[in-house]
Formats: sequence, C-alpha cells, structure tokens
Amino acid sequence: MEDIEIARNTKLEPITKIAKSIQIKPEELEQYGKYKAKISPEINERLQKKQNGKLILMTAINPTPLGEGKTTMAIGLADGLKAIGKNAVLALREPSLGPVFGIKGGATGGGHSQIAPMEEINLHFTGDIHAITSANNLLASMIDNHIYFGNELGFETVVWKRCVDLNDRQLRKVNTGLSEEKNIVPRMDGFDISVASEVMAIFCLATDIQDLKRRLGNIIVGYTKENKPITAKDLKADGAMTVLLKDAINPNLVQTLEKTPAIVHGGPFANIAHGCNSVIATKLALKLGDYVITEAGFGADLGAEKFLDIKCRKANLKPDAVVCVATIKALKYHGGMPKEEIKNESIEYLARGFENLERHVDNLKNRYGLNVIVAINKYTHDTQKEIDFLKQKLQEKQIDLSLVESWEKGGEGAKDLAQKIVELVQKPENFTFAYELEQTIEEKIQAVATKIYGAKEVEYTKEAIQKIQEIQKLGFGNLPICIAKTQYSFSDDSKNLECKEPFNLHVQDVILKAGAEFIVVLTGKIMTMPGLPKEPSANKIDLDENGNIIGIF
Repeated sequence: MEDIEIARNTKLEPITKIAKSIQIKPEELEQYGKYKAKISPEINERLQKKQNGKLILMTAINPTPLGEGKTTMAIGLADGLKAIGKNAVLALREPSLGPVFGIKGGATGGGHSQIAPMEEINLHFTGDIHAITSANNLLASMIDNHIYFGNELGFETVVWKRCVDLNDRQLRKVNTGLSEEKNIVPRMDGFDISVASEVMAIFCLATDIQDLKRRLGNIIVGYTKENKPITAKDLKADGAMTVLLKDAINPNLVQTLEKTPAIVHGGPFANIAHGCNSVIATKLALKLGDYVITEAGFGADLGAEKFLDIKCRKANLKPDAVVCVATIKALKYHGGMPKEEIKNESIEYLARGFENLERHVDNLKNRYGLNVIVAINKYTHDTQKEIDFLKQKLQEKQIDLSLVESWEKGGEGAKDLAQKIVELVQKPENFTFAYELEQTIEEKIQAVATKIYGAKEVEYTKEAIQKIQEIQKLGFGNLPICIAKTQYSFSDDSKNLECKEPFNLHVQDVILKAGAEFIVVLTGKIMTMPGLPKEPSANKIDLDENGNIIGIF
C-alpha cells in the first residue's frame, strides 16, 4: 500500500485521548476537528516547574534524490520508545506546500511511521503557514501604502519581500507598481517562499506572544537616504501582524499511526532559513514527555548546525543525544555510484560515500561534543557484507549503529534504536558551539565554513563585504549567522558530492534579519524561492471518484 492508503486505513484516536495521555487538560485544547488541536498557552504556567525530558535531535547525511527518510525515522523512534514503555513526544515541523507539490512530496513520514491525519497536515493543516504568509504580505502592503501617501519615514530603498507558500521561480524577481497611478512608484521586487520568510523564522524562535510582537516590530523593511533602518514598528505594523498570528503561535497536537503524541509547529527551510520547529513547541514537548524527538532539516551541516548554533543558543537548549540518519544506497550515491546500479552490492562505493557520514559524525561528536548514534534506514537490498562494513568503520570511531525498519514495521522496527537512545542520553556531554557571538561576522562564517563544511577559505563578493560592514556599523555584528547553501554537498556546489579536492565557500550576499536576530549568508547559487521540477508532485495529486485525495506521498 502507498503511504496515504496506510494512513487512511489506520483508525486514529480522538485528539482528546492523545492529549490526556500526556496530561493535557480538555480546557487546554482548542480542537480543529476530531484529530487535530491547538494547545493553549495557559498550559505553560501549570507545567513551568516540571522537569524537562531528554531532547533527541534527528539529523542526517547530505540528502540525495534517493531519500533518506529522516522524518520517518524520527516518528519510528518515538513509536519505538513507546513500544519499550517510555513516554515519548514528537516535536516536528509543519510541511510547506512548496515541497508537497514540488519534488519532495509530503513531510509526514512514510509507511507505518507517519503522523496523521496525513492529508490535512500536508495541505492546509490548522492554517499556520497561511497566517504567516498574510502577516508577511500585510507588512509589504503597508510599506507601499506608506510610500503612496507621502513617504513620511523617508524610504529610499525597500528590502522587504512578499511571499507565497509555493515553489514559483517566476516570482524571484518582479516589477511592481506598474499601474501608472499617481504617487505609485514602480520598483523591482521579489517573492520568497513563505517558509523562508523572516516572519516564519521569528515565529519559530519567539518564546511567547510578547516576544513575537517585539521581534516583528524589529524587522528592518527599508532604509533612508542616510542608510538609517526603517522597521515594522516604525510603520505601526507589528500590532496587526501579531493579531494575524495570535492563534497560529499556539502549537498543534496530532498523533502517529501508533498513537504517540506529536506536536507539529513551524516549518522553516534549512538550506535557506534555520530549519527547526518552534521553540515554543520544543519547550512544551520537553515538559510533556520524558523523551522528545525533534528534527532539523536536510543534512547535519545545515539543519543540525543551525539547530545548535542558533536555536539552542537562543532558547538555552541542549540535545542529550543526536541520531544521524543514513541509508546504504545514499552513501553509495555519495561515493559516486550511478543511480541505476544503486541496489547492487559495492563496498568500494560504500567506502567512498562513508566519508560523508564520517564527517557529519565527527562534527557532531568532536566539534559540538555531543552523544551520537548512526541509524541506518534499512532496505531489503542492503547486504550483510555492507552492513558489517559500516558497523566496523563506526566501531573504530566508537560510534554505535542501529538498523531501523520503521517504514515497514513501525515502532517495532525501531526498538533497537530506542533502547540504545535510552542508554546514550545518560552519558555525559561537553557541548560547545561552532563559534562565539563576540567574534566578527567574517570569523563566524570562517568558523562554520572550515570547521563544519571543511572549506579551505571563504571568498566574498564586493557586495557581501559592503553589507557586512553596514551590519556592523548598525550594531548587529554580534548576531549568530544562518548560512544558506545547497543541501546536497558540504560545499556550495550541489554537484560536488565527494568534496575530494580543497574547496572555498563563496559568499554572494549577506542579509540582516533583525527580527529573527540572525544574519543570513547567501552562498553559491542558493535562492530563497525554489522552482518546481520538470515533473512536479502536483502532477500526481488528485481526487478519486469517491472524493479521496490521492498522490500525496
């Protein structure tokens, strides 16, 4: 059966029963139908003295077109912990419509390791991303309205973009204000995908509704002739934006197919934004569960780095263990094996591709000082010889390995990983960041580029150097950095999979996100509005003769 059929044929529990299993009271829920609910912020006061559970981060090797199943593994681990009698809660990101209709498809797991209701979560869910899109575009319309009525604040340049939660490359650059009406000033503009917007980043990093409003007010939307920043608060837009987000800011509760509670909230891209679910959801999950499984987008060089250097730093969090997900076929692909031969046994290609996994593990264990385990998403064509090779290579580095079959068997297929995690989180750690905030912007970029990516040097365009100087003059040089690069490689070249030769990181532009409180560093050919592939997933999504959604995977 396809994922959607498995999900549809599984009987779900009423969301009130799932809430009760983790001591959420009925009055602390706002139901969205039978199987979805938002959790009221009043719960935080009741739980504030409760001890936090253990935080487990799910990350991975650099992704490949073959798929590694990181979300499936996260869900499987939560179900596996439940299967061995532990109180586990998931804290995941909300799917973006862009990838759902684009190349990745849905983001609710797969097989027997899914969160549900699958179709609703993958599509409009509880409307959070729509609210973020509306708040973003309200600010954009207020900027242009202010300019139309006299430009009292003195906008010389506008840096705020509109957004839409779809992949649409045609919107990367657009000319606006072409109606030729009096006082309308035409200008070059552009769109971001909603999940890469600063509003989404703020939404995920805010600690409560008051912090959300403060951060929204600090968004820099343009500059005067004197290069003085103009903020959303200057426009008096922060209040209305907060109103649009007042319900969205409350975390969403759903369940896995095995009835494990899942808090799903926020969803920024990890190759463009910081790639983690909301701080509010993670902290709430830590009060509700003894074990909390969360994930960071794409490979550990992107998602995990930002989770640790941005989210953990801002929210005063620290993972008690990290799971690095890989598949044998993906490792062979990283070793240069042709896709059409990927099911064939090959220790040679596996050995070459192992270097990708090795670097991620080394970063997590030795750069960040964390407890790490490797989880292999097992396929039927994986051979014992290949598995034994990986075990031996990891044993040499004192890293444990677990074979996971949660796609096929659900929590039962992840019990080995669950038992090993219970042991791993008890071990001491020596967590450190990749850089310190007091370092210069260039030093922070250099630290991530050389320590985490393995780059030799960093090269900057003249525009990037000028932007860095301007950010430092404005007094924002002590913010963390959010490097945007390709997810497919440690380098900024998506085709350089093996990174055998020394490479440099190429910084094209630097953008201050004063509301999100980080600095985006654009490298290589990265763009903040993805495009659809030649054969998008949207081609296969439809309604059948009975009105059921088909084609989401």
